[in-house]
Amino acid sequence: MEIQTADSKGAKKVSSALSDFIFHCQYEKALSKKTITAYQIDLEQLKDFLYEVYSIEVMESVSKDMIKAYLQKISDFKPKTIKRKIASSKAFFSFYEFENDTFINPFRKIKIQMKEPYILPTVMCSNEIKLILEYLYKERMKEANHDSYTYKAKTRDIAIIELLFATGVRVSELCQLQWNDIDLTQGTIKVYGKGSRERIIQICSKGIITIMKEYYKQTQPTTSFFTNRLGHEISPQSVRQLVKRCIKELNLSKHITPHTFRHTFATLLLEEDVDIKYIQSLLGHSSIVTTQIYTHVNSNKQKKILYNKHPRNKIEIKI
Repeated sequence: MEIQTADSKGAKKVSSALSDFIFHCQYEKALSKKTITAYQIDLEQLKDFLYEVYSIEVMESVSKDMIKAYLQKISDFKPKTIKRKIASSKAFFSFYEFENDTFINPFRKIKIQMKEPYILPTVMCSNEIKLILEYLYKERMKEANHDSYTYKAKTRDIAIIELLFATGVRVSELCQLQWNDIDLTQGTIKVYGKGSRERIIQICSKGIITIMKEYYKQTQPTTSFFTNRLGHEISPQSVRQLVKRCIKELNLSKHITPHTFRHTFATLLLEEDVDIKYIQSLLGHSSIVTTQIYTHVNSNKQKKILYNKHPRNKIEIKI
């Protein structure tokens, strides 16, 4: 097979095409930083594979067989990761095909059938939430100097966990909250979710409003609401470390992450007979199908319904 070089007529370097695609995603489609970062990681991996295995540097040299080999290369990743990498590659080649009429998209006529294993999300019970919150409040009480950074950081940590559970927001949404997104007088937060979809969520607990007001009074944030020691936007990794520390100190056996609070928020609302459409709206899901996973998680609710409603329980057998 003849390999084209960067000097081939009409050919464009993969690296250059990748830069164009990222620019398109960032400035024309206005995708989130998280999505763009995922695209960059996935497509850099594809670019490296094409060069290292086939010495490919130009887009026009990429063939269907090379893509099949790449799919084989990534087949050991988790199904969700594979799905994302395929989506990234497809978006990239579709963009280049749209920009270049003569280019033949190598993903054409490649059938990809993937079935992700159905894994129910981990949820916490109310008592586990209580243990985490009590631990954080007690830890703060140990700090005598209320003007110290440690005390302020512990106030922030309480506010973070309280808000994760109270609103069910994604950790990325929480970290990106700006001060002007939060109205503590009305008790609302404005969240920008996937696809820049905006939603308003009520904070219906005086205790949470109180701790958030206290945090604001201590730190006086001007842009990002939750900040680190340097005053910069707190990172999702920092929130994950906070949750991990709580779980370790409390010796909880479950695998709990910031996203577990989101799962728990939805599941406990469902247990309280909240309409699934309202839960969909609160979570910012574009499709009810995504929200319906919580109908499978809720085994306690299922048991209660069957115990109280199943007609067999009303049938008495007389022998």
